[in-house]
Amino acid sequence: MRVGILGCGHVGLELARQLEERGAEPIGVRRSDAGIDAIEADGIEAVQADITDPDSLTAIPDVDAIVFAASSGGRGAAAAKDIYVDGLRTAIEHFGSRSNAPNRLVYTSSTGVHGDHDGGWVDEETPLEPTTEKTRVLAEAERVALEEAPKHGIDGSVARYAGLYGPDRYRLERYIYGPVTEGYLNMVHRDDAAGVVRYLLTEELARSEVVQVVDDEPVSKWEFADWLADECGLESPPKRTKAERLEDDSLSEAGRRRILTSKRCSNEKLRELGYKFSYPTFREGYRDPIESFWRTKA
Repeated sequence: MRVGILGCGHVGLELARQLEERGAEPIGVRRSDAGIDAIEADGIEAVQADITDPDSLTAIPDVDAIVFAASSGGRGAAAAKDIYVDGLRTAIEHFGSRSNAPNRLVYTSSTGVHGDHDGGWVDEETPLEPTTEKTRVLAEAERVALEEAPKHGIDGSVARYAGLYGPDRYRLERYIYGPVTEGYLNMVHRDDAAGVVRYLLTEELARSEVVQVVDDEPVSKWEFADWLADECGLESPPKRTKAERLEDDSLSEAGRRRILTSKRCSNEKLRELGYKFSYPTFREGYRDPIESFWRTKA
């Protein structure tokens, strides 16, 4: 199987490694010179192309499947639409028009599309209620993957990621020193974020479906911070309520909405599909940074 990874960055590189280990042929696609260097440093085939430019996409060889994992780089809703909606549509139309078109697409989305559920549980059947311009863009991109890809003969699936963490993204000091605002964390380790997409592709599962990619244990931020501090031999960090955090006049409107958004994401469907987590909860996933923290104190 040859897989084109459009936006082969933090998760995409790990996905490429896992695919290659299992005999597949990943092709990493990035726009920047630095991105191409990072892919090639891992020994993965790299192609420089811009997903928003159909002419640029001709540089990518024929593939059996596409993984759309591009990022808007933390910019606003307009940039997000350019990448997630327009870029995804461009990729679908381009690859779907080829004589050897791929038959599979996996679009990586975010559980942010769920909006606020006051700490309640959400799953793949929960109606979407995005609360920010950017999450509304992500919800529209999911629709493009599920509804427009099939018009081009491609089965479109959505891997809906919870908060990603892992190498270079543990944010340990943020939680052990605080202050920590109340709310829930829904998380998935980078290796499992990549592992789920690899599993769906290589096991031929969840075609034209949404799969929520989150670990076994959503946890309150306060409980998580207390656990981390204890594991690091520190006192519990200072905490603040949502109301206290919202008193900050410098918060953007999007930031306020994020603070007010609370939910717990279920991975029951993913478990039923048979995926086995490398890091089932934060307790396994945070062992490396905790051990590293102790080494720095030694």
